[in-house]
Amino acid sequence: MGASREKKQQIVAEFKDKLSKAQTVIFTSFSGLAVEDETVLRRKFKEANSEYKVYKNTLMTIAARELGYGDDLIKYFEGPTSVAFGYEDPVAPAKILTEFMKDHKGLELKVGIVNGKIVSPQEIEALAKLPSREELLAKALGSMKAPITNLVFVLSGTLRSLVYALNAIKEKKQAEA
Repeated sequence: MGASREKKQQIVAEFKDKLSKAQTVIFTSFSGLAVEDETVLRRKFKEANSEYKVYKNTLMTIAARELGYGDDLIKYFEGPTSVAFGYEDPVAPAKILTEFMKDHKGLELKVGIVNGKIVSPQEIEALAKLPSREELLAKALGSMKAPITNLVFVLSGTLRSLVYALNAIKEKKQAEA
């Protein structure tokens, strides 16, 4: 009995740690989801530096209470519940789940936590429509690159004009000499 209790305490501590570290946490209902589908889903999360895991509702309840989340969150811990954690990109878990739900009816959004705030399934779906961290970085880099490229083009045009002018002066001087 003692080892079982110790194991449960480790699971509660692990869940609390992940809940504290993640920028986004999404709780889903996964009844009717095939094992193969769940394996595919876990792989997609791993590729996005995120995580998808199943915990017992009673252990999640203990951890959530210890972290100060009240019944607003705990009331969703009924039935088969899986959890998606987004550590680096807060949009990634929402994108992965909403994309996956299009083809797999056994998965439903229950509730989420984004930067410590409890959010509804509708807010999770809205989050999924936002550009990912990589997309935002690429856009920022592209917009920073454009003015530099334009500056190089303008400067090269100015230098080209200067070279033509100097060459014309040289040719004129040679013709006079």
